[in-house]
Amino acid sequence: MLQIIKERFGISDKALYISVDHPYFEVNPLYEFAEYFSKYGGELLCIDEVHKYPDWSSHIKAIYDDIPNLKIIFSGSSILQMSKQKGDLSRRAIVYQLGGLSFREYLNIAHGFAFKAHNLEEILNDHISIASKITLNIKILPLFKEYLDMGYYPFVLEGKEFYRQKLTEILNHTLETDLPFAAAIAIRQISKLKKLLYILAKSVPFIPDITELARSTDISRPTIYNYLEKLKDAKVLLLLQKVGRGYENLSKPDKLYLENTNLMGALSLVPNKGTMRETFFANQIINAYADNRFSANELIAIPKNGDFLVKGRWTFEVGGKNKKEKQISGIPDSYILADEIVIGYDKRIPLWLMGFLY
Repeated sequence: MLQIIKERFGISDKALYISVDHPYFEVNPLYEFAEYFSKYGGELLCIDEVHKYPDWSSHIKAIYDDIPNLKIIFSGSSILQMSKQKGDLSRRAIVYQLGGLSFREYLNIAHGFAFKAHNLEEILNDHISIASKITLNIKILPLFKEYLDMGYYPFVLEGKEFYRQKLTEILNHTLETDLPFAAAIAIRQISKLKKLLYILAKSVPFIPDITELARSTDISRPTIYNYLEKLKDAKVLLLLQKVGRGYENLSKPDKLYLENTNLMGALSLVPNKGTMRETFFANQIINAYADNRFSANELIAIPKNGDFLVKGRWTFEVGGKNKKEKQISGIPDSYILADEIVIGYDKRIPLWLMGFLY
């Protein structure tokens, strides 16, 4: 938001950035502040940490309706708390969820490159040429390993020494504050959810046995489903389903992943390598198509053969550099995504290249 103000307004006082977790807004209503700013020539008000302001959506709605000459950009860092009130702004606000950094964005921001994004069809059709150009003057595999470990969140730019500590604190805040507040999850259940996340970080792609999870956590089956959905909404989990699942079973996931590979590293010193590869691919696909009108199961699902089916068309098998094609042999539009290779051939594509989708 500060970048937008600088680019479009320079040092003009017609644009202003505020963070509503400032003590000033404990006693001064947001609406009145916006009204005052507009009367004195304000044209753009950028409001940060909006989820921390009580009944924030009603204030934004009133500003939009009553002060038409004032443009508003607002942001918050708690997806659950934002989602709880954003319905009040239907027809008024365009709401985006900003995913973590792609591998491409990480390279550009942290290492000073200027690589462009490629859509999935471009990569599938021309991966050899694209990978050859990208890797012309850089060693891509060490940088990819670096990204999987500590590259998804922008605060990596503040240094890697305390990166995992910061990430753990964010995760704890989500579990201990956001979930109880926004999803009415009892505090006593939080330790059980932490145990579940630790298991996921160490396991092979987790195929949930809901009955066993309910038994081991002493949480009812319907409540388990609800918790998993909330953890997905909070960007802690990815929930995937098999192809062709009926609508009555849409709430039951067939595979569970942590939302990104950095979470795996923060929760486990030795995360499962195969799970990390699959997590990376699923995460990048979901983020790349976040603004498209696909249902979750239409975008990426678990096929009968192979690891992932994307957009109901492309089948992907994810593995190491020696991964065989046996599981997807004879399947049209099927590809191997191989880790630890720099440039592929035919339908064998470097896994790292999927980090250039956005």
